[in-house]
Amino acid sequence: MNYQIKASSLANQDATIHIKESNIAFGTTKTTAEVLPNPAELLLGSFAACMLKNVERFSEMLKFTYTKATLEVNAIRLDHPPRMDEVNYTLTIHSNDKSLNTNLLKKNLEKFGTIYNTVKLSCVISGTVNTVEDV
Repeated sequence: MNYQIKASSLANQDATIHIKESNIAFGTTKTTAEVLPNPAELLLGSFAACMLKNVERFSEMLKFTYTKATLEVNAIRLDHPPRMDEVNYTLTIHSNDKSLNTNLLKKNLEKFGTIYNTVKLSCVISGTVNTVEDV
């Protein structure tokens, strides 16, 4: 499988990633540092997108239902050399399905996630998978 994206920027302005029919703005200037995502946050966003895509995928394979999944991702960046050193996540699945096996889901997310496994090659990843009953 091959992937392709395009990105563009103008001098002294922010940039855009062009993927299929989506355009994702990101910050490259000081003026938008608090408004637009930076490259490190986009990396964590990609990590999150991979996990949430796989929650949907594994809900079909493991035959469980859920109404919502939320994910919080935190990272520690080192300055010398500049790189991510640790990534920690908390995945919460909203479900009343008693057949949902969070340990098996976590194992599959960590074993089969493309972005997860790519990031794992360069830093430590730790995380938890929790469930919350729908009311």
